[in-house]
Amino acid sequence: MNTSQYDRYTLKQYTRLIISFLGCLLVLSIFQYTTLYFKGVVDIIFGSSFFIAIVHQIGFASIVGVILLFPFNFWENLRPRYGFNLVFVLLVILLIIEALLISYYCTALVPLGSDLLGYSFEDIKITIANSGGVWLYVAMVFGIIISIGLFFGLYKTTSKYYHHISRMYPFTIILFSLFIMTLFVSGKPINQNKTQYLALNLYETSTEDTSYNSDVEYPLIKSQNIENTLGEFFDLKEETPNIVFIMVEGLGRDFMGEGAEYAGFTPFLDSLSTKSLYWENCLSNAGRTFGVLPSLIGSLPFGKSGFMELEKYPNKLTLYSILKNNGYRTSFYQGTNSSFDNVDRFLRSENVDFVLDKSGFGNQFTMQAEDAAGSSWGYPDRELFKKSMSLSREAGQPRMEVYMTISTHEPFIPPQQDFYERKVEKILSKGNHRGKIKNVIEKNKNVFATLLYTDEALKYVFDAYKNQPDYDNTIFIVTGDHRLIPIPQRNNLSRFHVPLIMYSPLLKSTKKMSAVNSHFDVTPTLLAMLQSTYELKMPKKVAWMGGALDTQAEFRSTKDIPLMRNKNELKEFISAEKMYSDGSVYAIDKNMDLGSSFGGSKAESKLENFKSMNAYVTTNDKIIPDSLAIFRVQKEKFTDSETVWINSVYNGQNFDKIYFIARQLAFDKEYDKSLLLCRYILSEAPSHIDTKILSGRVNVWSGDYNRSIEILKDCIHMNPNYIDSYAALFDVYFWSGRIKEALELIETVEQNSSGVEAITDKIERARNEAKKAGVVLDKTNGTIEENPTSETADNSFEE
Repeated sequence: MNTSQYDRYTLKQYTRLIISFLGCLLVLSIFQYTTLYFKGVVDIIFGSSFFIAIVHQIGFASIVGVILLFPFNFWENLRPRYGFNLVFVLLVILLIIEALLISYYCTALVPLGSDLLGYSFEDIKITIANSGGVWLYVAMVFGIIISIGLFFGLYKTTSKYYHHISRMYPFTIILFSLFIMTLFVSGKPINQNKTQYLALNLYETSTEDTSYNSDVEYPLIKSQNIENTLGEFFDLKEETPNIVFIMVEGLGRDFMGEGAEYAGFTPFLDSLSTKSLYWENCLSNAGRTFGVLPSLIGSLPFGKSGFMELEKYPNKLTLYSILKNNGYRTSFYQGTNSSFDNVDRFLRSENVDFVLDKSGFGNQFTMQAEDAAGSSWGYPDRELFKKSMSLSREAGQPRMEVYMTISTHEPFIPPQQDFYERKVEKILSKGNHRGKIKNVIEKNKNVFATLLYTDEALKYVFDAYKNQPDYDNTIFIVTGDHRLIPIPQRNNLSRFHVPLIMYSPLLKSTKKMSAVNSHFDVTPTLLAMLQSTYELKMPKKVAWMGGALDTQAEFRSTKDIPLMRNKNELKEFISAEKMYSDGSVYAIDKNMDLGSSFGGSKAESKLENFKSMNAYVTTNDKIIPDSLAIFRVQKEKFTDSETVWINSVYNGQNFDKIYFIARQLAFDKEYDKSLLLCRYILSEAPSHIDTKILSGRVNVWSGDYNRSIEILKDCIHMNPNYIDSYAALFDVYFWSGRIKEALELIETVEQNSSGVEAITDKIERARNEAKKAGVVLDKTNGTIEENPTSETADNSFEE
């Protein structure tokens, strides 16, 4: 580098490094805007937003240059070349981080901020794999290589122009002046440096003061005085009605209903809304899926990173627990892994009777196609509904059923994708979409094709429910968890703006309502109607975040509504017709657009007060006292010595890795330690079926046949397709001499599992044992035993 081994690097080389760093940042900005342009998100690459981004990149490079100058000089004076090499490596790392963050932003259309703290590494890995798969990884790797090569190339090139650069002395003053200049240029996430955005968010979150200053021990507690705003619309029967929730992934108001920005892709839902109670201005209280279940079903506060992320759940009331306490059978259905976002933990805390997730589908159902990386979220929406409809329901037994769909999520690969994309083209050919809207649709055909697929799946399930017991006594609630992320949004409110549809054969009249409500209001309102008609067992006091749904036909906004953008990012608050967002206050108009706000607003101070209360009640178990809890949260308890031992073998790895530790302990015949580790895993991840199967095997190896059979039967109920459960149970039946049960298990596994070939040896063994014992299975009348033998079962250990 034109310097001998013993020469000290000077400001000349340092200046060239910083200018090269800035050049790479500018190229990354061009990459971002070009990507967004070809996705239809921005109309032009080199517009005003791009030039604002350039200013912010200059500012970021300037402050980095000022900060790194001091370690550069210190280490160069201490030992030549150390300072240069240190700064070179640090700048390369910053470029890699910026490249990764820009790649994420181009996929999710939201910058990665303090919400990073709310996700585990496994969650991030799963999300990335299913949001772009191998192509996103390739783009990231390619971006990293290009950034490093460009940085090195620019540094080489600047040597030719140093006679111009040398006139910039004193360089630090220039850099600091450039940074100060950027403080007066406002920016949005699109044109801010993504590394700076992330760093500031993490700093603000970690230093945020959420101390609670009040002498009220349970600030959410209130008497049951929720107005019954639904009663006038329903003609309820003598028997309590079934309640069915369908939470549709990404169903924003921009895609459904009269006046939708991207209209025409949800014809069934559009039609359903005209036959229902329809709130066109409902708000999801969270901008991601993690918040919909606690908000909609429980009207619960958020905690720091979403209620379901809390390490220990406080006592709470939800629609699940209250209806279950009143004789309802409760269930939850989704086609994905229920451990994602800790859904399984939340459902277990509510003692939900039946949970269907990705692991519980049999071989009659087809998973969503894998993306280029070989990843799949699970089962698409129609398969989810088909599976649910195949399950038996008892007439006269009131039910609360909750669905969470997944198809309208990245990577947007619906079944028969070509068929639905042709339907998109047909809709576009009608000419109802023009300009930017048409351009966005054309560049995201897979997204709108998936909307059409999900809409048809919803039509299927509504038709199928007509054949289910007590359909005429069922209330359906359909809403979105948030707005589709990949499609550009109009403003900061758009991602929360979702439809709310309440349809039922019990409706006396229909109505379209424009008043602003949120998911927080749904559970309190439903319970107010049920309680006014039936003698429900209800707590004397409740702790809802919301109130009664506003049924005003004309637009109005009267509520205080906190909105959590991402995990760990509580930055929006609505107070009446004003919205506070990222330091600015906006007025909300009847079209849910944001405009300039004139006059004061208490939204910012209300948000700060809410943050303090939210942190206090969730971390100190102060939502409701024990006396009001229906299902007190019973977390698995471990002794001090057990906790110390668990911590000695568990160092924060994912649960798959700790499962293998538990399995090895079992193989080493340390059964007590293996079971202890299994208990710990299942206390944190109750849907981890491999651990549950292992605990079943360890119990039989310890001699407890009945407990082992109980656990393994529960595994099969939980996941009828998973072949390992059957393999283990066949072994237990063989060792305990339960020939009749083994024969019956053959029927079950052949009906439910696609992996029968893997255990043909165990099936043949069961048939041979039955033949020797003279036991046959009559498929019509059940099992018949002929000449049963008294042979002693082989109880030998068998892995």
